[in-house]
Amino acid sequence: MNARIKELLVSTIVFCGAAMVPAAFTFSETSFAETFVGKPAPLFTAKNQDGQEFKLESRKGQGYTVLFFYPKAGTPGCTKQACAFRDSIKVIRDQGAMVYGISADDVVAQKKFHDEHKMTFDLISDADGKIIKMYDVKMPVVTMAKRQTFILDSALVVRKHFEDVDPSMDAKNVAAAITELKAADGKKPKAK
Repeated sequence: MNARIKELLVSTIVFCGAAMVPAAFTFSETSFAETFVGKPAPLFTAKNQDGQEFKLESRKGQGYTVLFFYPKAGTPGCTKQACAFRDSIKVIRDQGAMVYGISADDVVAQKKFHDEHKMTFDLISDADGKIIKMYDVKMPVVTMAKRQTFILDSALVVRKHFEDVDPSMDAKNVAAAITELKAADGKKPKAK
């Protein structure tokens, strides 16, 4: 949190005569991204747009996995984001990565969205919101995902997390991040 904003919030609470800072106003210097990066990704099983079961665990040892969360299939921002991944899929796959879109839409809505825009990757239905909760991307009040993206390595460890996603730039940013991760991984000493 920006130090100046934190200072203003605290002074506003004190000025209003609050005897103590309410729990809702506790401050942490660690961002959500820092708490997820470097840790194993929460595993899940869910259905794709065709009603077929997808297990995240099946991606172990298979290269990078990109999970992009979006609020609602067919809306302008979500369409822009998904179509950008569709248009960049070759570049991403050439780096050994697979892409999966996740939203709280049911299988029927995911299928319609997938077919209408000729998606070339799976869309995962999280109609009950369990995956959205596991990844802590739930919007307040409604069961919809915030627009966030995770890159997992072949061990299914979160290596990169984008919190403030620009729908039109997400695919490009993911491709660049995978290039950087691969370069960094190439510099690590090999286990003997």
